[in-house]
Amino acid sequence: MSKLLPTRLPLAETGTVTAELYNRLVRVLEINLSAVDPDQVPSYNDDEIDTLQFATGAIIFNTTRAIHQAFDGNSLRDLYSHQTYPVGLGATFSIGSVTVTTS
Repeated sequence: MSKLLPTRLPLAETGTVTAELYNRLVRVLEINLSAVDPDQVPSYNDDEIDTLQFATGAIIFNTTRAIHQAFDGNSLRDLYSHQTYPVGLGATFSIGSVTVTTS
């Protein structure tokens, strides 16, 4: 899994930040964040999962099972029940009588 690079960011001790300091901070963030997309969940197949170690709380997408999973410290657990959604349109009908009974 990717991690942000450790950096010692300079601190502004006055009420204003110079343009030079601001630009340096932005550049450090650009360099560090280019390796990590926090909106992207890492994806692995079952073979890759078997060879990796995860931190407790890590969330991944299992491409073999097509489901998001979280590591609870012991094993990966599904975050929801997998559902298959129908593709296209379909219809069922019949000709006959309908009986409705209420109690």
